[in-house]
Amino acid sequence: MGLEIERKFLVDHEKWRQVVKPAGTNFRQGYLLNDDKRTIRIRVTGEQGFITIKGATSGITRREYEYKIPVKEGIELLDAFAVSEVEKTRYRIEFAGKIWEVDEFAGDNAGLIMAEIELDNETETFAIPPWVTLEVSDDARYYNSNLSINPFKKW
Repeated sequence: MGLEIERKFLVDHEKWRQVVKPAGTNFRQGYLLNDDKRTIRIRVTGEQGFITIKGATSGITRREYEYKIPVKEGIELLDAFAVSEVEKTRYRIEFAGKIWEVDEFAGDNAGLIMAEIELDNETETFAIPPWVTLEVSDDARYYNSNLSINPFKKW
């Protein structure tokens, strides 16, 4: 069984602007199924597509299965079947031996910058970068699937 153990944080915009970052990757991601117990997501980057199936979150853990699909098919699935979408640019930043994924959202979620870290277990300790602020792991509004239907600009 695939598991995702992830914590989410908001990012200080001023401090983030000062970070030397690699090139970001643009994501278009949409949801074919989106309810409290499960999501089926299609994600397309410039070079690759993915289908991801996620279960309900318990604490900061949930079941997750992700598979590569051809980018052309990913676009076709998004165009034909997505009921909601988000767009963002992702930056992968190494800090204190861990990879942080920082998403700058676009469209109706513009202005939101969120950092995520995947862990090996729920009690794993890690260093927090200076550009990370409030933890929002327990706030369902910040789940990408929820941002796709209740965007940041409407809060």
